[in-house]
Amino acid sequence: MTSNALRMIQFKKASDLRLYLEKQREKGRKIGFVPTMGALHEGHISLIHESAKNNQISVCSIFVNPTQFNDPSDLDKYPVTLEEDIRKLFQAGCDILFLPGIPEMYPDGTQLTKKYDLGYLETILEGSFRPGHFQGVVTIVHRLLEIVKPDNLYMGQKDYQQCMVIRQLLRQTGLEKEIHLQIQSTKREADGLAMSSRNMRLLPDQRALAVSIYETLRFIKDNYTKTGLEQLKKEAEKRLTDRGFRVDYIEIADAATLLPVKNNDNGQLVALAAAFIGDVRLIDNLLLN
Repeated sequence: MTSNALRMIQFKKASDLRLYLEKQREKGRKIGFVPTMGALHEGHISLIHESAKNNQISVCSIFVNPTQFNDPSDLDKYPVTLEEDIRKLFQAGCDILFLPGIPEMYPDGTQLTKKYDLGYLETILEGSFRPGHFQGVVTIVHRLLEIVKPDNLYMGQKDYQQCMVIRQLLRQTGLEKEIHLQIQSTKREADGLAMSSRNMRLLPDQRALAVSIYETLRFIKDNYTKTGLEQLKKEAEKRLTDRGFRVDYIEIADAATLLPVKNNDNGQLVALAAAFIGDVRLIDNLLLN
């Protein structure tokens, strides 16, 4: 355990963090938790601010989780900016930073032995293109939640499907009675690009093009009541491929279930996209109504 300047305390051992937080709970202090993989941006920091408004203790974890990368090269390229991350968290008023190593989180190795029942959520969209990804996500989030035991868990809407998967985890484990999932709106750059750690890997010309994903989602939002949804998805995909993207999917789905819809009278809808620009894969989504 080390202290960063006057406020933020850093822990590397789960047992030390558990003990500290138990003492805070005994004093009646509410705990907010923001799990991250580092390479922090203003989207992450907004979650810390939200936690600080509604809890007496705000905890952030930084752990690049190897089990959620189905492509090892993607893990190798994941940006690491720890010094800058610590500075941002301290300035944002984060109280505790949990910085575990792989042996701390996976003492028995990174081979996943427990299978979580995520139903169709892990076979569609991100699950279809990144097999095993969500099993890795829920494994590490479950372990982190067992250590931190927060009152409130903060996540960003940019990872829409991941938020739904975590809600399923809370439901399945009974933790939803103790932990409230707080989903915050996607933070965007001035031109509309969704903030993402992966944006750091974009070359200048790629960065200029990357906003096309958001513009394509806006195009869907502007036209979903006027054009058949299947035709609209085809037009949206062509807009991206014409600009040099390799599209994994563009989908229009029920916002509550993520199941694809065929017409626009199904209640609240969400448009979701995943596409490569060069070797950088970006995702985004937009509620349509």
